Amino acid sequence: MPRLLPPLALCLALPLTAADLPDWALGPFSRPENAGPVIEPEPASTFRDPILGEPVHWEKLHTFNPAAVLKDGKIHVLYRAEDDSGEMAIGRHTSRLGLAVSDDGLDFQRRPAPVFFPAEDDQKPYEWPGGCEDPRLATAPDGSFLITYTQWNRKDFRIGIAKSDDLVTWTKLGSPFAGTRYENLRTKSAAIVHELVDGTLVAAKIDGRYWMYFGERQVNLASSTDLLHWQPVEAGNGKLKTLIRPRKGKFDSSLTEVGPQAVKTDNGIVLIYNARNANGADRDPAHPAGVYGCGQVLFSADDPAKVLDQLDEPFFKPELDWEKTGQYASGTTFAEGLLHHDGRWFLYYGCADSFVGVAMTPAP
Repeated sequence: MPRLLPPLALCLALPLTAADLPDWALGPFSRPENAGPVIEPEPASTFRDPILGEPVHWEKLHTFNPAAVLKDGKIHVLYRAEDDSGEMAIGRHTSRLGLAVSDDGLDFQRRPAPVFFPAEDDQKPYEWPGGCEDPRLATAPDGSFLITYTQWNRKDFRIGIAKSDDLVTWTKLGSPFAGTRYENLRTKSAAIVHELVDGTLVAAKIDGRYWMYFGERQVNLASSTDLLHWQPVEAGNGKLKTLIRPRKGKFDSSLTEVGPQAVKTDNGIVLIYNARNANGADRDPAHPAGVYGCGQVLFSADDPAKVLDQLDEPFFKPELDWEKTGQYASGTTFAEGLLHHDGRWFLYYGCADSFVGVAMTPAP
């Protein structure tokens, strides 16, 4: 496989907040000139909710935490949208997933109704009234699509998985860990390992199996033969094998949450993760308390559980006003969408639980 990235010397200048990147890392990522949100709330949008049986303003309050994929030469973003129901607090509204499409990755046309939402189906007990949150997209070798997402009923949460041929009509499959003792594991965020095939990210097999990183407080690992049914990897003590966890005094001192698709390269498997700085004594004093930035970790392609290297500084973090504050007051650049298009990487991220932003590597 050819190298995925040009030498750093040929790239544009790093953003002021970016750390010096090792040659294995993806990047550097820069915001577009005069950057603003690429997807914002649309208070006028209505949708007849199948559970309530009445119209709701499904994307009135917040649009954030996006997944992204390339389909038919266009960039498709699946974003989380919150309505104006419930208490005015994080996690107390109903979340549904909207779909927006773009030719250039900056200007989007969105569908008027959500494409993925709680309904009168067998997943309702896990998704209502909290909703379907924070998707990560995967492209199967046959061209179909999968999402992993957070199911939230305002009492408990777990990972769900669904499949689609067109990104519009979805079949929910329940927990990816169904049939194991981890079926209702209280965790979020799952990202499947991909590789570039003819310039497009496609789920990759390693030693005859697909691999998926998952977790919020720490990063764990699972494998599958069909992309639908997953078996978590355990340590010798019968507990989940932990690959990375928060580090005292670092930007990820409070949380290491899996980001978008992991990417298999010549150097290994690169995983982007979302890191929260602690509020107490364990925090990194160089970064604001509670802020979310983005880290990267390199795993061995021969052993997806083996850590080879990890960034000690965030490669991307809140800089602009609409990233620094919002529904989440401390600010976030929460990466969930990654794709390769026209020779460059596009990274889509949630901003303070309120908007969708994008950053890109330099054009070749």
